[in-house]
Amino acid sequence: MTIVLNEPGVDGLTGAVDALRAWQDDRTPLQLHPGDLGWAWALGAKRLAAAVRTWSADGRIVAVGYLDGPDVLRLTTAPDLRQDEDLARRLAADLDDPGRGVLPPGKVGLEVPDGARLREVLAEAGWQPDEPWTPLRRDLSEPVEGSGLRIEVAGPETAEVRTAVHRSAFGSPRFTEEVWHVLAAGPVYADARCLIGYDDRGDAVAAVTVWSAGPGRPGLLEPVGVHADHRGRGHGAAICVAAAAALRGMGASSALVCTQSSNTAAVATYRAAGFEPSPERLDLGRPA
Repeated sequence: MTIVLNEPGVDGLTGAVDALRAWQDDRTPLQLHPGDLGWAWALGAKRLAAAVRTWSADGRIVAVGYLDGPDVLRLTTAPDLRQDEDLARRLAADLDDPGRGVLPPGKVGLEVPDGARLREVLAEAGWQPDEPWTPLRRDLSEPVEGSGLRIEVAGPETAEVRTAVHRSAFGSPRFTEEVWHVLAAGPVYADARCLIGYDDRGDAVAAVTVWSAGPGRPGLLEPVGVHADHRGRGHGAAICVAAAAALRGMGASSALVCTQSSNTAAVATYRAAGFEPSPERLDLGRPA
């Protein structure tokens, strides 16, 4: 098959999201999710489009990559082509040559699903195992217990509360009310919810955004945060339980989240919320 590398532009982002939505299944512990692009939409569609690449064959998108930072590419493929030799070789050539406009020169990291032929092809080319990540999954076939927090779905009138929790949790000033409105106006947010958790004093203590990929498919938690003034009280696990309940209400088959394996506190929080860890996944690194 003839495989074509594309820069989809703003008009092509919806096609990339639709492909990612169709590829989500519970057999893959975690892969690039439409919610990842939905969250990045907060930066604006033009900036997101500049960070997305697609590969197509006969008019069908067969792989999607998202440059999540200057030197980290998150990439996944159509499940039926994950072992396809032609696709793996073409992707490897495009990833290894900075002149093709996918990755910059020098040391870079790559996320790609386990079991993909691409991993083996890149290893043959000298790419090395890199940062370890722990995917976690909660099955949603059964009802989800209460979280113990009062949960509110954020809207325009509570966007400042939602963003204030995030800024405190991550120590970042960038997620403002104005940025939230850009996020919420993006087309992917139609299948998302921002949840705010309040304690029994009425304080906003935690927040999460959940992303559905459609009924019967895994949903994603991205991001999860606890206000810096309210840590160490179980609110992280509680907001994750609320996130699982929200995704179940949206028809998701499971709830997914992933964190660096070195972040043992986060892994413990997710496990306390009923998420079970999948086998550790290693990124790949291209040597400098």
